[in-house]
Amino acid sequence: MPHQHTDLSKTMFFRTGAVLAFAPLMSGCLAKTALDVATAPVRVASKTVDLATTSQSEADEKRGRAIRKREERLGKLEREYEKQADRCEDGSRSACDKAREALAEMREIMPGVPVEPDY
Repeated sequence: MPHQHTDLSKTMFFRTGAVLAFAPLMSGCLAKTALDVATAPVRVASKTVDLATTSQSEADEKRGRAIRKREERLGKLEREYEKQADRCEDGSRSACDKAREALAEMREIMPGVPVEPDY
């Protein structure tokens, strides 16, 4: 029986030594895990805010695209108006109706198109 006691003592010694050897590594791991758990709500909230808000540059780009789209539509309507107005002068009643429709839409769009300053 003394032989078993010696084996058990050696096993306990090695286990204790292994635990003590890995303890500093484990404490760092546990600290990192605790930090990750503690900061997770902040990271999630931050990501949500980033996704929910639009930066000023993104808002400016979006506004610029919308203005260019209105300018393009206004240019198309002006060309259509000129074409239909010419046909209207030649006596085409349907062209007169189309010219009035184009002019009405132009008047709706114009307030949304910025005026370029004359320098």
